[in-house]
Amino acid sequence: MTTTIIFKSLTVCMWSDSSFSITMNLWWLVSIFSFCIGTAIQGALKPEVLNVGAIFSFGTVNGQVSRIAMKAAQDDINSDPRVLGGRKLSITMHDAKFNGFLSIMGALQFMETDTLAIVGPQSAVMAHVLSHLANELQVPLLSFTALDPTLSPLQYPFFVQTAPNDLYLMSAIAEMVSYFGWGEVIAIFNDDDQGRNGVTALGDKLAEIRCKISYKSALPPDQSVTETDVRNELVKVRMMEARVIVVHGYSRTGLMVFDVAQRLGMMDSGYVWIATTWLSTFIDSKSPLSLKTAKSILGALTLRQHTPDSKRRRDFVSRWNTLSNGSIGLNPYGLYAYDTVWMIARALKLFLDQGNTISFSNDTKLNGLGGGTLNLGALSIFDGGKKFLANILQTNMTGLSGPIHFNQDRSLLHPSYDIINVIEHGYPQQIGYWSNYSGLSVVPPEKLYRKPANRSSSNQHLYSVVWPGGVTSKPRGWVFPNNGRQLRIGVPNRVSYRDFVFKVNGTDIVHGYCIDVFLAAVRLLPYAVPYKFIPYGDGHKNPTYSELINQITTGVFDAAVGDIAIVTNRTKAVDFTQPYIESGLVVVAPVRKLNSSAWAFLRPFTPLMWAVTGVFFLVVGTVVWILEHRLNDEFRGPPRKQIVTVLWFSFSTMFFAHRENTVSTLGRVVLIIWLFVVLIITSSYTASLTSILTVQQLSSPIKGIDTLMTSNDRVGYQVGSFAENYLIEELSIPKSRLVALGSPEEYAIALENRTVAAVVDERPYIDLFLSDHCQFSVRGQEFTKSGWGFAFPRDSPLAIDMSTAILTLSENGELQRIHDKWLRKKACSSESSQSDSEQLQIQSFRGLFLICGIACFLALLAYFCLMLRQFKKYSAEESASSVPSSSRSARLQTFLSFADEKVDRTKSKLKRKREDMPSNVYMIEAEPKNGSARINRDISQEREQYNNETWLH
Repeated sequence: MTTTIIFKSLTVCMWSDSSFSITMNLWWLVSIFSFCIGTAIQGALKPEVLNVGAIFSFGTVNGQVSRIAMKAAQDDINSDPRVLGGRKLSITMHDAKFNGFLSIMGALQFMETDTLAIVGPQSAVMAHVLSHLANELQVPLLSFTALDPTLSPLQYPFFVQTAPNDLYLMSAIAEMVSYFGWGEVIAIFNDDDQGRNGVTALGDKLAEIRCKISYKSALPPDQSVTETDVRNELVKVRMMEARVIVVHGYSRTGLMVFDVAQRLGMMDSGYVWIATTWLSTFIDSKSPLSLKTAKSILGALTLRQHTPDSKRRRDFVSRWNTLSNGSIGLNPYGLYAYDTVWMIARALKLFLDQGNTISFSNDTKLNGLGGGTLNLGALSIFDGGKKFLANILQTNMTGLSGPIHFNQDRSLLHPSYDIINVIEHGYPQQIGYWSNYSGLSVVPPEKLYRKPANRSSSNQHLYSVVWPGGVTSKPRGWVFPNNGRQLRIGVPNRVSYRDFVFKVNGTDIVHGYCIDVFLAAVRLLPYAVPYKFIPYGDGHKNPTYSELINQITTGVFDAAVGDIAIVTNRTKAVDFTQPYIESGLVVVAPVRKLNSSAWAFLRPFTPLMWAVTGVFFLVVGTVVWILEHRLNDEFRGPPRKQIVTVLWFSFSTMFFAHRENTVSTLGRVVLIIWLFVVLIITSSYTASLTSILTVQQLSSPIKGIDTLMTSNDRVGYQVGSFAENYLIEELSIPKSRLVALGSPEEYAIALENRTVAAVVDERPYIDLFLSDHCQFSVRGQEFTKSGWGFAFPRDSPLAIDMSTAILTLSENGELQRIHDKWLRKKACSSESSQSDSEQLQIQSFRGLFLICGIACFLALLAYFCLMLRQFKKYSAEESASSVPSSSRSARLQTFLSFADEKVDRTKSKLKRKREDMPSNVYMIEAEPKNGSARINRDISQEREQYNNETWLH
């Protein structure tokens, strides 16, 4: 490049030299040549200029501030040769004048002059357009004001947002709404890309916290909106319930909205106004505000991009008056403008230090677009655009706005905002901060970055707020719409059970238990509720309550008041209040009174229970007799006496007065277990008999819902009740078995005529029915648990306030007084509603009888095993001393004689013989005489038998 410049300089000098006369002095020739050489060298050493463009509307607040800040950044960069190595940064500003066409023309002009980067555009509308041009020519487009969340880096890779985009702004607003406990907001916005997409992002963030935008008020674009447009929209907004209003747009539109709202009385107490960053920007740049403007925005909340305090920032703020000549105040966008220019300079330095060259090439796609006066061929592609963009995205520096570093999704690290409350004279009072890291806090975000992130609700804090109207108490966030109409409340027009709700004939007046509860709750609300009851139903049969609920979802009714059960499928369509009465499905059936009789003492046990108990008395007596017969004289004697003894012993155990003593170990074990069984049986019998003789007893084959499910009997239900669907869908009872009944009288007739075996209905209805029909009774327990509540549209704030009022009624006793007024039951209701005490079944004592039976069996088994062992030895000795008998009957007779023989005789006999013998003699030597040998065998046999029977004893 230097050689080219010198060559061109010499050529000019030679051309100039040819114009002189040949007679010119040689000295002049040398002087001119020297001058040309110096000029060429000076041109070669001139710094290279790096061109950057900027597209803004200089008539806007942000355009004015950005223009001054970028000029200051350019001067600071060029004054420091270390930044660009002696090269000069040149920022060419283009005034778009609020015009999209001029913005496009400005961008094309920059592309024709080999511009390396463009700062801007100012609006998201043009950012969507110019990003296509930047993508094609690979020229980075950097903006700190076009913060539309939909400007995705995937679609627009050469577009870079150097300030936090509106997605984080809307996240901050959503968390503020959640913090103050509001459920609905109204959004007012300019109908352009930035306004629509920002409000869409707000709706998504509100949905995450179970809130919503109840109405979107779209105004024309900023430059075309008129006061009439604003007034028409605000009149609509004033008619709505929500009183939390978010204004998202530009300062011209926003100030117009506040001015008209103040004249319409919408800046009074009860309203909440939240403005996005446009309001804080205007306040920072235009302070002090006029009295009119300050009054119109009093009590509003707004947000400002948070810029941490630093020495560089303070120094820049102190120079601002000099830079702006006092024409406009500094706002955060000025800091972002300054930092954006520095980002470009640092990226260019890195780009050149990497050995890259700045070059442009023609776009082949434009070759076929010749003709006309447009110089499209001048548009060229920045060859190093991708590397330059990568350097921009790798920026890691600390600017006036704080640390600047991009995440992988190209969002700035730790976006944060100041939360501002506008108080008197338009003064912005900071009440806290919001950051993507820690949420709402009164501590600056940079101090929280050093701590673990904790976004729990207990750590979310803001200072107190002065709300519109000068009040400090938090507004409720909604009111009844000021549209001249009352709430349309649907009320079931019942023809039966009119104690709950009924319409006075010939009028629209309604009364009843449910109505009184609703009126009492409304009186506790801190605001007036205009309403009108509208009966629902033809007056000939009870209406279907599910259809009544559907009338709320379709907008026919604003609420429903009555005996409406809270069930699952209804909660999916509407919101219910706190239940004001408990309910649940029960079974009612005819019952037969069991009066006292001569045989009432047999009622505690079922016949099977009596039979099993009697059998066990005999079994246990027999087992004890077997175990005691050989050892106990009281269990011996003639057969008739022994039978009587067994029977006496068995039944006397019931009174613990048996005279026979047990002496065997096995007998005592069996007796102890049996006495425990008898204790349980007698105690249960006594308790059951007491209940039978002192309490009215009712009998019915229907024991509860289980009986109905397993039978084929027909079941009645109330017309319009959810019981029909529950029986079919949940309990799988065929619809053919169900009979619809419309009144208590129909209940009674159907039950008495056996048209239905039972009726399934909700407990409050059944209680009223039984107060007049004592011949029926509730069978079993409630098999569902629910309650009655008032229905409102989904997310209705009135449902919450009414729930609070109902809880208050319950706590102060008013709810019970209303219940007693309408639903006090007669005496027979309490009697007939009592369930009968069931007879004691064998299943209740099966375990006891099983234990006793096993004990008897094991005792007999052990006893007979020992008996067989003794008998075997006894028969062996007898066969040795006499001729053995091979007859089976003879052996059986011998065994029975052995078993019937009393042990005491053998033992006394053995005792006498042992007294005549030395204690250490166990065997006498056999002598020739047979008598001596028999004595020895008898002694040996009797000793062994004595030892065995002593163990049994």
